[in-house]
Amino acid sequence: MSGATEIFLGLGGDERQNLNLKRANRHGLIAGATGTGKTVTLQGLAESFSANGVPVFVADVKGDLAGIAMAGSSTFKHADKLEERAKELGMDDYAYSDNPAIFWDLYGKQGHPIRTTITEMGPLLLARLMDLNDTQEGVLNIVFRFADEEGLLLLNLDDLQSMLAYTAENAKELSAKYGNVSKASVGAIQRQLLQLDSQGAGQFFGEPALEIDDFIKCDDQGRGYINVLAADQLMRSPKLYATFLLWLLAELFETLPEVGDPDKPKLVFFFDEAHLLFEDAPKALEDKIEQVVRLIRSKGVGVYFVTQNPVDIPEDVAGQLGNRVQHALRAFTPRDKKAIKAAADTFRINPDLDVEEAITELRVGEALVSTLMEDGAPSIVQRTLIKPPRSRLGPVTAKERAIMQSISPYDGKYDEEIDRESAEEILAQKVIDATETAKEVDEKGEEEVRKQPRKSKSMWEKAFSRGAKVAMGSAAGMAASTMLGKKSRANPMRSGVTSAVGSIATELAGPVAGRFVRNLIGGLMR
Repeated sequence: MSGATEIFLGLGGDERQNLNLKRANRHGLIAGATGTGKTVTLQGLAESFSANGVPVFVADVKGDLAGIAMAGSSTFKHADKLEERAKELGMDDYAYSDNPAIFWDLYGKQGHPIRTTITEMGPLLLARLMDLNDTQEGVLNIVFRFADEEGLLLLNLDDLQSMLAYTAENAKELSAKYGNVSKASVGAIQRQLLQLDSQGAGQFFGEPALEIDDFIKCDDQGRGYINVLAADQLMRSPKLYATFLLWLLAELFETLPEVGDPDKPKLVFFFDEAHLLFEDAPKALEDKIEQVVRLIRSKGVGVYFVTQNPVDIPEDVAGQLGNRVQHALRAFTPRDKKAIKAAADTFRINPDLDVEEAITELRVGEALVSTLMEDGAPSIVQRTLIKPPRSRLGPVTAKERAIMQSISPYDGKYDEEIDRESAEEILAQKVIDATETAKEVDEKGEEEVRKQPRKSKSMWEKAFSRGAKVAMGSAAGMAASTMLGKKSRANPMRSGVTSAVGSIATELAGPVAGRFVRNLIGGLMR
């Protein structure tokens, strides 16, 4: 299918309804009430993108999307309905098949851990994650600014806690330089940070940090990998889920080069339970989300929001979603009726179809479909029977998941956490050095102590020490994998050199390097 220019969605109005790959980076919406077939539509789309060499990222909110890695089966309890639907749609080539998939998990239990550093997350998203008010967010910005200028790496929650404790102890001095820093605000941030840690967010912050390029890979057959994020446990912390996906979008925007409108997307990003992104979000943040969604198109990334109610998506964002699949909605409340009218008004009019009425009558596996045509105009909306997926509809077993993990191209690369010297260790060492120096001054005198070499390593020594530690940690992981007969593509020397260079850059440039790596949204909101 690598030479295909369209993805078959289903049959509507006696015509094939297709998604033009050239227009797939113009984003999309999959909406509909619970149980109307949104997940099946998403699964079929992800399969087709993968088959056409387009990598996919999808959150597995209910735990059943992991089955996309396994071929469907005629013994499945609903197999007869899938096969009947395929026959009804004239899919003569319909056959069950698997897909190349990589499992990820912020908690590291059901897939490779995904980590980022506190510095890369930035103060804006952290403030939203912790529900900080404007004053507290201002203090957090000062903490980041001070860490940048002092060349202190903020890698995990312990580093941030250490910085906050240092800020509280030196509030008077910092206030004179950066503006008011109250101990009460610092204390409030520390309490929120403890709460965040208790929810398991601490596992998300640290190293090795995710390399975004690892989400944009194809297998040896040219099929795009489907990156499946285990989100069933993550959904218990909805704000963390939304913040993580927003951070991921920003990282993709920062990392990828401009490509305009490619023949097919470089990556397709499905954002399930999309309403969580906008709940309680200030207008300024909504504006930045809209800006990222609009601009990331030119990076070749298509973002598809999946939600129950289309009115959950703000108008400015919804206006960017050119490809639409609307499953059934139920008119039980005034809000439901408003959603039905809003959904109907977004489609290009079909004189032969009462869209508002059709939305309430759609069966499971049926949807109203309108996609962007070759010239960029939306197609006339059609009532469409959606194609059945070829992979398994349902979860994978623990054994199947373990096998998929063992053959993953990133086996051994992210699984072991690395704790290199950062703000926590440096601040602790400063206290020790100060205590020892004060003692020596009392014993030997200040003039004699000044002649002695510095107690802490220079930034160059520390940087390469950090790099060596990263390399040794990665090498040990590779050695263990080799002994167990597993494969790994992790490169310990590259990790070590990158770590050393990154450390030197941070300590040399201080605020420049620190702010340069801050994610896009944090930068825009500063």
